[in-house]
Amino acid sequence: MRTSARNQLGGMVTSVTIGAVMAEVVVNVDGVSVVAVITKESAERLSLAEGSKVSAIIKATDVMIGVDD
Repeated sequence: MRTSARNQLGGMVTSVTIGAVMAEVVVNVDGVSVVAVITKESAERLSLAEGSKVSAIIKATDVMIGVDD
């Protein structure tokens, strides 16, 4: 798989919750949970299930940082 995205995190799916239109996919990346919401159709097309090895690909134009006052 080749993409232009630089932020690719390899991990394992820990859960897939499929709804009527969307699916929530939780990926364990070195002990940290990364959650993605994708279409139900995409989750089914990728055959995502607990234990699937995947890449979480993060493509964003902005990253915001916050601190407590």
